[in-house]
Amino acid sequence: MADEFGGIEKRIGVIFSDKNILKEALTHRSFLNEHQDWPVGHNERLEYLGDAVTELIVTEYLYRKYPTHQEGELTSFRAALVNYQILARVAAREILLEKSLFLSRGESRDTGKARDVILANAFEALVGAIYLDQKHAGAAGFIGRVLIPHLSAILELKLYKDPKSLLQEVVQEKKRVTPTYRVLAESGPDHQKNFIVGVFFGEECVTQGEGTSKQEAESNAARAALEIMEE
Repeated sequence: MADEFGGIEKRIGVIFSDKNILKEALTHRSFLNEHQDWPVGHNERLEYLGDAVTELIVTEYLYRKYPTHQEGELTSFRAALVNYQILARVAAREILLEKSLFLSRGESRDTGKARDVILANAFEALVGAIYLDQKHAGAAGFIGRVLIPHLSAILELKLYKDPKSLLQEVVQEKKRVTPTYRVLAESGPDHQKNFIVGVFFGEECVTQGEGTSKQEAESNAARAALEIMEE
């Protein structure tokens, strides 16, 4: 069950004038199935708004911060910063958003990618709520505090590049081997497959990634391997 609003407001540094818009941002569609008398709707409309607001604010920041970079580079930087893994990590580790979400009992037990997607979507819904309640300045301040600081690591680790290509460059230089990928498990019906792929340096499985396609799982595995190599 979600904590009091004071907890989430303190963690994000925003005090809402309209508490109902915050409650809506924290309400997952599944929760309404179990609480049909809930006074607000689910957060998908706010997620839609917050997605656009996040992209606009990040785009504006990149445009001003890197005046000599061209559109393609800036687009790669933005895509790396606003992908669901980064948003989920910020939501989980920095603002502890999961503590405040209203989820069904089933959804609250989700792990892996399903959990990350819920957190990333809730993060965007929260941005949408802040935008409506505090206007552009409030949303920009929030994103500047919790999301923009991750850009430096993305640039330093070159995570804006295709992760499989970058991992191959790094591993061939450091270990003189070429990384390979193997499907470790797959589940779900044909229209909703989920894959777990391991990335191998020789015969050593370094880490694994999850995705709804083999390509996505391989990219996530490569990204995880890059993070391990930089530790």
